Amino acid sequence: MSLHDQDDPALRAAQEQRLRAVWEPPKGLFLRWSDTNNNQVGKWYVLTAFAFMLFAGVLALIMRTQLAVPDNDLVGPGTFNQLFTLHGSVMMFLFAVPMFEAVSIILLPQLLGARDLPFPRLSAFGYWSFLLGGVFVSGSIFFDAAPDGGWFMYPPLTTRTDLSGLGADIWMLGLSFIEVSSVAAAVELIVGVLKCRPPGMRLNLMPLYAWYILVVAVMILFAFPPLIAGDVLFEMERLLDWPFFDAARGGDPLLWQHLFWIFGHPEVYIVFLPSIALFAMLVPTFARRHLLGYPWIVLAAVGTAFLSFGLWVHHMFATGLPKISLGFFSAASEAVAIPTAVQIFVFIVTLWAGRVVWSTPLLYATGSLAIFVIGGLTGVMVALAPFDWQAHDTYFVVAHLHYVLIGGTLMPLFAGLYYYWPLVTGKKLSDRLGRIAFWLIFVGANLCFFPMHLSGLEGMPRRVFTYPEELGLGGLNLASTIGSFIIAAGVAVIVFDLCRSPWRKRAPRNPWQAGTLEWLALPEDENWGIRSIPLIESRYPIWDQQDFVRKVDEGRYFLPDAEEGRRETIITSVLDARPVSVIRLGGPGWKPMLTALALGGVFILTTYHLYWPALVCGVVTLAMVLWWLWTGTAEIPEKPCKPIGHGMELPLYISGSASPGWWAMFITMMADATAFSGLVFGYYFFWTRHEAFPPAGMAAAPGMTWPMVALALGLAGWLMTVAAREIHTRGGVGKARLLLVGGLATSIAGVPAGLAGPWLSGMDPTAHSYPAIVWTLAIWTCLHAAVAAIMQAYVLARSLAGRMTPHHDADIRNVTVYMHFFALTVVAAYATIGLFPEVA
Repeated sequence: MSLHDQDDPALRAAQEQRLRAVWEPPKGLFLRWSDTNNNQVGKWYVLTAFAFMLFAGVLALIMRTQLAVPDNDLVGPGTFNQLFTLHGSVMMFLFAVPMFEAVSIILLPQLLGARDLPFPRLSAFGYWSFLLGGVFVSGSIFFDAAPDGGWFMYPPLTTRTDLSGLGADIWMLGLSFIEVSSVAAAVELIVGVLKCRPPGMRLNLMPLYAWYILVVAVMILFAFPPLIAGDVLFEMERLLDWPFFDAARGGDPLLWQHLFWIFGHPEVYIVFLPSIALFAMLVPTFARRHLLGYPWIVLAAVGTAFLSFGLWVHHMFATGLPKISLGFFSAASEAVAIPTAVQIFVFIVTLWAGRVVWSTPLLYATGSLAIFVIGGLTGVMVALAPFDWQAHDTYFVVAHLHYVLIGGTLMPLFAGLYYYWPLVTGKKLSDRLGRIAFWLIFVGANLCFFPMHLSGLEGMPRRVFTYPEELGLGGLNLASTIGSFIIAAGVAVIVFDLCRSPWRKRAPRNPWQAGTLEWLALPEDENWGIRSIPLIESRYPIWDQQDFVRKVDEGRYFLPDAEEGRRETIITSVLDARPVSVIRLGGPGWKPMLTALALGGVFILTTYHLYWPALVCGVVTLAMVLWWLWTGTAEIPEKPCKPIGHGMELPLYISGSASPGWWAMFITMMADATAFSGLVFGYYFFWTRHEAFPPAGMAAAPGMTWPMVALALGLAGWLMTVAAREIHTRGGVGKARLLLVGGLATSIAGVPAGLAGPWLSGMDPTAHSYPAIVWTLAIWTCLHAAVAAIMQAYVLARSLAGRMTPHHDADIRNVTVYMHFFALTVVAAYATIGLFPEVA
């Protein structure tokens, strides 16, 4: 009989005590900051994102007070510009995206029946990056140094240092730092959904919340990196005077708009889909039945994500695009309404077919759908180019955006707050206060933003700090201002309700009688999640599997103990969730926070042009990352396998595509490749905008010779690393080390070879966009060659130290994934700058 099948209360109590000892967070506030349990990190994340939302809300109230009456002088134009820029930036970058990531790193482990997500230290690093960058950007307004160019920061007004102050650098570098945390969270969430599901939870049995988060995290990989590429070009123009957006020197401001809106419009769905995911969890609970149309809603979520990347140009209809472009992007903008409508109708039909139990969370959900539908209908209107030309940059667009965001993001989050608060804290929020807050927010949102449709159609432009009385818009603006304060009153009621929560009595376990795994958590808030990792046979196992809760609580499933005193969870296969291995998770530590502080120093010091201290912080960041990897990854276990119950044993070490580390590297490099493609897009965008590129009278430098030499060196380093991996796997450790030395040498040699072409040709990156973009591609590729050299040296050191063997080779396999993407980067970059001018 398996140990886990023994019905021994004393044994179960001892097992539970070991779990508690391993998973309890450190005592004391400062020690809790060092904890890397996603349950704890997620709570800090939620609290911080909520605080940023309140801050942005206060900025909005000041703006609405300024606009309440004509010719008001509460704030001046400069302050007003800072207010609306920071309001939009904080709501989009510091609230909407971080909040969904925060909620996900709390809910996903419990939804998936896992003890934690695979990289809890990465989540902690992401949180500290988000906090530091958010405080840096938000705090700038208290020193009259906030950005004032809008949350979209259009050049050339923002790239010319004589027209914009330090605020543009604070926005660009601070939010670039925050984008790092978003990509880190995306890596954690994707690997968690794909590799940490419980045995039996095939893809078609996943909770819909997990599907939505997987889709959104993949969207982040393709939406955020183009903005990072744009940030690179933006800051190089501001700091080094490289003219990417200066039309007088061959640049083009429209390049920034393309790179920004390739991010900016998918961003709307990145914050909308996770909120809809909350509906997918609470609607079946209060309908008391399975969600209807499961395959259709999965396809609709994927379709929404796919189409969202074909819409960005509808923000640019007024820029003089060709008619064929207008037609294509207008059609795509209309088409996205179809999968969005499918999702909404699935929820309505499920409620229609069920036995609805009305509750405060469901009230917020239905109200938010009503508001979102109005925003969706006006979205269909602005997707038509002729109408958009009339409404562009008026308050009609402000109304549309806020209806979508309040109905599609804010109110669904409040629904999730009331639904999941008992899961997070063990306490329920007040139904009475929740309903009062709902009606205040619902009425206030419509009173605030519906009149903006009318004021916009009557010609009131966006982003103006005042308006003359003769326009006759005072009444509409006063109504909007009154509505904004009603919304604020509703939010204040929710804040009051949250503050009262700790003194309420504990809620019963699973107070809503839901059927999904997250409600296995006990009100005592055990940080390790569920007692044992279950075998899943249904989408709603609490409802459908007999004695499911009792068996989980009694430890009758998998991994009910922490025998070695380590944090552990089960890794399963991607498609059918077969158990593959047991992974040991990182414990509490200061490395994530210290690494984030060092990296933050790079961005913050660069903002103030303190380049040498920034370089020192960069070196410290590299040292911290290497220390983190050396001590916390690819650990060789003390035994090859571990029993998990029911006669099953799983290995404690795996490498290659079955391991979470391999997937993390692959996903990270997908984001890196997307950012690089944004730079290559810039090169060919300039080619389409110039009759001759390179321009007439400018040598077609850097020529062919040095780019082809750098290309050959890069490919040689890649081939040597791949060969080292294969030979090492067959036991040829010595030969593998020699190949790594050769690969290291070629990667290092690739750096000067890659820079030699533009350097020896005397290309001046400040003279024209052509040498500027060539230098940018060369520097990007050479930096990746330097990283390749560091990785090869790291793997070599691990081998020499005995931390990597033919049977424990995760390090070299993960580095090889990087080298595959590096080879593609080398080919694309050097073929473009070395061969393309010759072809042209």
